[in-house]
Amino acid sequence: MESNNMKGSKKTFLLEGLDCAVCAAKIEDNVKKIDGICNANVDLINTKLTVELEDINKINDINKIIKKVVKDVEPNIHIVDSEGKIVKDSRFKWKIMQLLSAAILFILPVIFKLPEYAKFSLFFISYIISGGEIIALSIKKILKGQLFDENFLMSISTIGAFAIGKYEEGVSVMLFYQIGTLIEDYAVDNSRKSIKDLMDIRPDYANLKIENDIKKVPPEAVNIGDIILVKPGEKIPLDGKVIDGKSFVDTSSLTGEYLPMEVTIGSDVLSGFINKNGLLTVKVEKNFNESTVSKILDLIENANNKKAQAENFITKFAKYYTPIVTLSALFIATIPPLLLSENFSNWIYRALVFLVISCPCALVISVPLSFFSGIGAASKSGILIKGSNYLEALNDVKTMVFDKTGTLTEGTFKVTEINAENPLKNDELLKYAAYGEYYSNHPIASSIVNAYGKEIDAVKIKDYVELAGNGIKAIIDDKEILMGNSKLMKSHNIAFKDAKPYSAVHIAVDGKYAGYIVISDSIKKDSKDTVKALKSLGVERLIMLTGDKKEISQYISNELGLDGVYSELLPDEKVNVVDELCSNTDLKGKVAFVGDGINDAPALTRADVGIAMGKIGTDAAIEAADVVLMTDEPYKLVDAIKIAKKTHKIVLENIIFALGVKLSVLTLGALGLATMWEAVFADVGITVLAVLNSLRILAK
Repeated sequence: MESNNMKGSKKTFLLEGLDCAVCAAKIEDNVKKIDGICNANVDLINTKLTVELEDINKINDINKIIKKVVKDVEPNIHIVDSEGKIVKDSRFKWKIMQLLSAAILFILPVIFKLPEYAKFSLFFISYIISGGEIIALSIKKILKGQLFDENFLMSISTIGAFAIGKYEEGVSVMLFYQIGTLIEDYAVDNSRKSIKDLMDIRPDYANLKIENDIKKVPPEAVNIGDIILVKPGEKIPLDGKVIDGKSFVDTSSLTGEYLPMEVTIGSDVLSGFINKNGLLTVKVEKNFNESTVSKILDLIENANNKKAQAENFITKFAKYYTPIVTLSALFIATIPPLLLSENFSNWIYRALVFLVISCPCALVISVPLSFFSGIGAASKSGILIKGSNYLEALNDVKTMVFDKTGTLTEGTFKVTEINAENPLKNDELLKYAAYGEYYSNHPIASSIVNAYGKEIDAVKIKDYVELAGNGIKAIIDDKEILMGNSKLMKSHNIAFKDAKPYSAVHIAVDGKYAGYIVISDSIKKDSKDTVKALKSLGVERLIMLTGDKKEISQYISNELGLDGVYSELLPDEKVNVVDELCSNTDLKGKVAFVGDGINDAPALTRADVGIAMGKIGTDAAIEAADVVLMTDEPYKLVDAIKIAKKTHKIVLENIIFALGVKLSVLTLGALGLATMWEAVFADVGITVLAVLNSLRILAK
């Protein structure tokens, strides 16, 4: 039974029993060829098949074809719903009992002296118990014309061992191969669990208030406008606004920040937050499917659909590697003994060793698992990465382009300096400015009024006129007030003081210069540390784009130590700059653009990696970018790059280690210096070690 996870024209199937990397690649290739399917992706780590359909209405017909294709490739796979995990757990226990029985039968003839027929009988029964399923599956596939998978390789190699009289090695290889794959499955399952535990943010229920009663219901059953109660220790199940109560909430599962946040009446709260102490009454503002936690879980679950180049390379590599090694084994078994007139059994044994080594599982499992672990680790740190390809691209970023407002700066205007000319005092100058800006909706005007903080008597404001592009003119307390930019002062021949590089509001009273008020967008406290850390991580060019004035943007650039700045840009001009940087073949590495995810969507889309500095819950940020930082802290960029580099390092370690050991043992096997014991280690043992190495990404 397929899962019901349907979004637009996509359909997801859970593939119970999928543990072969080569089979996963075959399923993906064959499903892509089905009429009506635009694209298909098999996620080996999560055992999921995701298909993109041309017409969702034809899903029932396509379902049958997909099931047939999957069964043709791997008869033991079952397409199941989320309850399939129970089946796997029971199979796991049965496998242990099966291998224990086979091991006991194998040990008896080794320990005790038995007649030859008895030894053979016990070895043969042990072999059938441990390897019968593999042989049967191999035969099914051979009948369908499918060779070169691990079942075929293990069957041929162990049957060959029996054929040349090496019963003990034939049984031991099959037995230890099965034990190794059991450990491998356990390690992969544990890694899946570890990563999912990191993102254990899905709420189990909501306390829905119905008149004077409280009913525990699934979050999906709650509607917009409903009232829910959140008790201490519970997860907030849906996005909403606090209408009663006061508490501290743990936001770490979404933001990576472990300092509790205080919420009270009027505060916005998001699904996934954990209520620490007080009782909260929340009015729901989003359905569960549109809530923050639902969107995050969807992003994480589907991140593996976008594969990194390393993953695609390894998948293609596996398709050719196994047949080449198998044909090489055939060559070793036949040509040397014919040319050298030597005993066939010796060379056949070497060929069998070759076959055991040839399965590329260590690479094809550990590489996607490494990226999966990296995405999980980033999520726990409040960084959403939408695919392995973007995680890989982050490692290669050499140019990082920042939007200024809201990214490197706070994005809120504040009065930071008041400079009144004698005989006026600062508070008098601020009063004139606040009255003058009272009717304006501009952010600068609001910041001045807020800084004044007193009630304004609008009756005192007369003859108010806005002078487009320059400022305002008004009569306040029977005095003529001019306030605005330097152009306004020049146009009225009023000498003024230069306030570079700040954004300053100049004020004149009755034609005489009275002083200026500095309005500035302050630099975020961690922006300078972010720039310094990014450079130490190998990001060579840090550039800022802004629509702000040249003097202000240059000042901020110098303060932060950026490598370049483009100022006074319109939104389309920002895209042009990003496009030029991405198209410049002289620049090495990838180009990342960091913006707020709302006004910068075109630039986010054009960059190799679009990174949104969106506040938690910002829909536009989640939609527009490839990477979403769930807080407004620039330093999260450093964490993202570090995780990307650690993932890249471990992927390389696994590739070099696995290929190095395999090629070494292949060489030794061809020379007759390696036995099947070394071959089993080079196959299953290396896979287990590579899987465990991949999990190091999760460690801080």
